[in-house]
Amino acid sequence: MATKLTKRQQKMNELISAVQQPTSLTEGVATLQAVLKDVSKFNESIECHVRLGINMKHADQQVRTTVVLPEGTGKTVRVAVIAKGEKVNEAKEAGADFYGSEELIERIQKENFFDYDVLIATPDMMAQVGRIGRILGPKGLMPNPKSGTVTPNVAQAVKQMKAGQIEVRPDKQGIVHVGVGKRDFTADQLHNNIVTLMDTIQRAKPSAAKGTYIKSIYITSTHGPSLKLDPASVAADVKAKA
Repeated sequence: MATKLTKRQQKMNELISAVQQPTSLTEGVATLQAVLKDVSKFNESIECHVRLGINMKHADQQVRTTVVLPEGTGKTVRVAVIAKGEKVNEAKEAGADFYGSEELIERIQKENFFDYDVLIATPDMMAQVGRIGRILGPKGLMPNPKSGTVTPNVAQAVKQMKAGQIEVRPDKQGIVHVGVGKRDFTADQLHNNIVTLMDTIQRAKPSAAKGTYIKSIYITSTHGPSLKLDPASVAADVKAKA
């Protein structure tokens, strides 16, 4: 027996069926916004999912980098910094939400303190931070140089995280999952963020990766449909922006 679709699902299907997939980034964003305007009542997150032609089992095909989305992510990012001396003051002045040295490490260890989205540490504190790695790792909060969260320049790191810096790191299937905005973003804002993301992913292509690198690109919302984009069309947008 077929499952009866809700009015919301029926409306989604009507809007999506009008689009010939895979579609251009411009049309994909416009369609997704039309769907959300008609069927969504809250400010959903917009996500981009990119399947890469890499083998995650091979060390020379790993992709891990960062990108500052020009329009931000639409989310308020809470940043904690573990440092000492003047670096603590730099973190505070840069807008970090939490900052400290050994006392912050102790708070994390003893109180399971995780009221932040990003944890930054200076290199000279990593030996001590490493001792709570088993706590931070499962939370995805362990500082790492590749993600820009281990750095002596804490002020710059804090500002970048607040401005919308995100980590680009595929999952075990080689798929990158990234939030690129919110429902209330304009089409231009979403377009700019996605083009910047795709440019970053392209530049991070491992030399050992063979064949088609960008296998597929989808955009979606938290509770909405997925729209498949045409990689060639998106590549043209990236080239035009360069």
